[in-house]
Amino acid sequence: MHRSDRIWTIVDTSGLRTTRNPPGVDIRVPGWGNSSTVEWLDPSHASTGAYFNSIADALVKIGYVRNVSIRGAPYDFRKAPNENQDFFGKLKDLVEEVYNMNNKTAVTLLVHSMGGSMALHFLQNQSQKWKDKYIRRFISLSTPWGGSMKAVKVFAIGDDLGSLMLRESVMRTEQITCPSLAWLLPSPVLWKPNEVIVQTDKFNYTINDFQKLFLDMDLPNAWEMRKDTERYTKDFSAPGVELHCIFGTNITTVEKLVYKPGTWLDGYPTLALGNGDGTVNLRSLSACEHWRKRRGWTTLNKGYSIKTLPLPNAEHLKILHDQRVIDYIVTVMKI
Repeated sequence: MHRSDRIWTIVDTSGLRTTRNPPGVDIRVPGWGNSSTVEWLDPSHASTGAYFNSIADALVKIGYVRNVSIRGAPYDFRKAPNENQDFFGKLKDLVEEVYNMNNKTAVTLLVHSMGGSMALHFLQNQSQKWKDKYIRRFISLSTPWGGSMKAVKVFAIGDDLGSLMLRESVMRTEQITCPSLAWLLPSPVLWKPNEVIVQTDKFNYTINDFQKLFLDMDLPNAWEMRKDTERYTKDFSAPGVELHCIFGTNITTVEKLVYKPGTWLDGYPTLALGNGDGTVNLRSLSACEHWRKRRGWTTLNKGYSIKTLPLPNAEHLKILHDQRVIDYIVTVMKI
């Protein structure tokens, strides 16, 4: 489980190549390991900040206990793996702690959205012996396994996060400073090198043109962040544990940005739409099926099963409160 904390960051392209908070700002995530840190997006427990709470309530009803057998692992949503190494170390310690607290019972990782990408990276970097001992299963909700075109859209015009009170252009000022956004750009694993993702009357950009695209957008820092995070998109190996891959379908999702003739990248594009969950494209959500279909899966992965559950009209965030998802998780967690 994860929670996001967002605040402006300053991109440092010096020798350290890390982002930092503005002067006078310090980010601390309270309650490491507590379930409340991922059940709610803010401490007031207002309904608008509900996150994993519906799933946690359902698990409590079948015998799980908050802060004992239900734990939370929040992280800084702005950062990509290259700046989140402390989190991965703390997560490994937490998994082992939960295992020991619960009579040496293997742990289920239950994740949403970028939390799934973070968990995949975490598991790819653990030994199979460790995973066999400590990880029972991996339940993924709405994971952008191969990135999302929405990341391109955010770099171009920002995103209002579905709120009528927020302006895309204002949010963009903060959003384009997040290394995680560069990490979540469309992956060459799923997007063809000649597929146009940004169309203009001067140049058609593909995933091979990110450097030109960002320089033409006057976003040189975006390209620097892309260079620092690109290596984390190249390892598309399976997690090596039982995987339940749940995602929404049949919701219009941005597939391409199309700028009208005579306009340039500082204008507002038409969003060409395709299938997905409203945030992540279907090809990325369903990429977990590639591991199951790949030749040699059983031999290379010791027969770890991969189960996919596509759910029509399960929106990217609302999927956390979808009764179909809750029922599925409860059934799996009873096993």
